[in-house]
Amino acid sequence: MKKLLVTGGAGFIGGNFIHYVLEKYPHYKLYNLDALTYAGDLTKHSAIESLENYHFIKADITNEHEMMHLFEKERFDFVVHFAAESHVDRSIIEPGIFVQTNVLGTQVLLEAARRVGITKFVHVSTDEVYGELDLDPTTFFTEETPLQPNSPYSASKASSDFLVQAYHHTYGMPMNITRCSNNYGPYHFPEKLIPLTINRVLKDEKVPVYGDGQNIRDWLHVMDHCAAIDVVLHEGVDGEVYNIGGHNERTNLQVVKTIIQALGKSEQLIEFVEDRLGHDKRYAIDPSKIEQLGWKPKFTFESGINQTIKWYMDNKAWLEQVNRRRIQMY
Repeated sequence: MKKLLVTGGAGFIGGNFIHYVLEKYPHYKLYNLDALTYAGDLTKHSAIESLENYHFIKADITNEHEMMHLFEKERFDFVVHFAAESHVDRSIIEPGIFVQTNVLGTQVLLEAARRVGITKFVHVSTDEVYGELDLDPTTFFTEETPLQPNSPYSASKASSDFLVQAYHHTYGMPMNITRCSNNYGPYHFPEKLIPLTINRVLKDEKVPVYGDGQNIRDWLHVMDHCAAIDVVLHEGVDGEVYNIGGHNERTNLQVVKTIIQALGKSEQLIEFVEDRLGHDKRYAIDPSKIEQLGWKPKFTFESGINQTIKWYMDNKAWLEQVNRRRIQMY
């Protein structure tokens, strides 16, 4: 039985990936490692807690002694590393936490993985490490685009990318790096644009939109992302980087208006606020390389956003308990 360690499995993307893996690979023994910080939520896993092949471990990836002990004890075959501080706004306020978790934490995991000789380490990164694209709709990030991060968050992720590549080059660590566009879907913590907008519109509260709302992002449904990571884990060429995007570019204002319209509310809920410091204008990914491995997104933005809105409407109890915890943490 293969042993798979998922770090950050109480988070949004990692949590969805756990459900994806347990359904597709019931013969895998899956370990969910999470420190349960403010955005961590285990209620999404209540239905799988009793499975014999699922195990939760509460631990901090920056704890070198604890990670080394865990890796030596369990001898994982695969590591898929999601665990990270990921909210750009928070990185502007508290950049040190992002360096600690995203850089030091990744190095600690790499060292533990190196010492026990894992089969593959998949590091889940972000398109934000590439910096900002111009508004030319024919230009995209490719795997050869130079890294030019512009926020403390993206700088910490770029640093962790370099560490993973260094461990591959120096020690022969079998690895892949994935860089995805903006994710959305079920169980998304309501500090990010789409769940925040759904949350506020359902309550008839004002929806803050940075600047003029014309910043462009490429949107990727989380389950399409999970499927792509699965392909990279099992089919990815050792040492390669794979960009994962949905070719679903929308301005932030378009996204907000789409949600408001779908919920039958007024656009008067939109409130333009002072722009974020260093706010990148556009991200867009060319996913041609991973498509050569046979991956294609199944969701259009229209089908994905409608599914996501319906999920939040059907799971208001989950949204409320997460909101209560968010208020307490802040």
